[in-house]
Amino acid sequence: MFKKLCPILILILVVSVSLSLAQEKKSKKMFRIGVTQIVSHPALDGDAKGFEKALADAGFKEGVNVTYDRQNAQGDMSNAQTIAQKFLDAKVDMIHSIATPTSQAVVKTIKNIPVVFSSVTDPVDAGLVPKTSPSGTKSGTNVTGVSDRWPVTLQFEMYTKFVPKSKKWGTIYNAGDANSMVHIKEMREVAKKLGVELIEASISTSAETMQAAQSLAGKGVQAINITSDNTAVSAFEAIVKVCNEKKIALFAGDVDSVPRGAIAAYGLDYFLIGESAGKKAVRILKGEKPGNIPWGPAEKFSLVVSEKAAKTQGITIPPDLLKKAGKVIKE
Repeated sequence: MFKKLCPILILILVVSVSLSLAQEKKSKKMFRIGVTQIVSHPALDGDAKGFEKALADAGFKEGVNVTYDRQNAQGDMSNAQTIAQKFLDAKVDMIHSIATPTSQAVVKTIKNIPVVFSSVTDPVDAGLVPKTSPSGTKSGTNVTGVSDRWPVTLQFEMYTKFVPKSKKWGTIYNAGDANSMVHIKEMREVAKKLGVELIEASISTSAETMQAAQSLAGKGVQAINITSDNTAVSAFEAIVKVCNEKKIALFAGDVDSVPRGAIAAYGLDYFLIGESAGKKAVRILKGEKPGNIPWGPAEKFSLVVSEKAAKTQGITIPPDLLKKAGKVIKE
């Protein structure tokens, strides 16, 4: 009897050990994540850090069970396309695409690898998700992520309260950035509603930012509002320099630009955007399909003001706005 059972017991033992080893191998899998970012500036860098923190908090730690291939397109779409192809050829396990241009390059090139986008203003208009997939719904594809559509109307309305006498406003943007154009169109509408003139300066590269700011100053703008334009934000210090010299009030849409020299920003913390995207990535790494995870907007906004920048640019911040601020940078 024992002789008959022995082969069966051995078979059971072998199968059990094999399953155990397979499970151990699976648990020790090293996930490879490709990260593609259109350009480097504090907001997008914060996004990348937030994403990685979310994964680390969930047990996906760099060098232990996850590796990151971090790539920067340096503002060049041809570079973004090359990076996307590189990730496809490398057969990475997932891609984190930061900002609209890089996300477009990835989605155009890659159809079978999970993609988690972040810092994208309008994923539908950008072609990242189907037109039948509005915010808060499942894409049904290999893509999900977090939108950073800014509260442009609320921002502009609030900024005019800082400088109520300013009737001539300026803005700088890259017309080739779909992200920016969504906000610029809304800004134009709000300017008309508020009864202020909006003077625009278009740029193609960050190297043109200083000249654009100087041209706005030459046209007599009293305040400048920079929206979600990665080209302009990457050269924000150039705008700050002109505004400080010409005593022009400078406002931004992302809170990370306030320590860099803006008077105020009612906007998003990009670290939290990245963290939110990272939480979606964790679900994918644990087995869910990206197309079954709803994409959606960032929901938390905050007001950050700088008394230091206000003084440099010749502005006194109204007390009621100081009280509303979640953070105040002192002189």
